[in-house]
Amino acid sequence: MIDFHEVMQRVKQILSSQTKKEKILDRDIADSLDLHPQYFAVIKRRKKIPYESLAHFCKEHKISMNWILLAQKPQYLT
Repeated sequence: MIDFHEVMQRVKQILSSQTKKEKILDRDIADSLDLHPQYFAVIKRRKKIPYESLAHFCKEHKISMNWILLAQKPQYLT
């Protein structure tokens, strides 16, 4: 089963490396996924993965969807 918190950790890792910020907040993740912060709080509580938003995030950042969801290599698309 795909774990919400592991997926969001990988999103945080991407955002941290691109923004050079050590601390990435939920608000930053919500903005990067183009979600309203209150909606992100709801799906975080329910552990519901926003697949469509993640797909757009992966396309924009050239990240493998398999890496985001399942931690499968390679991380970046070439």
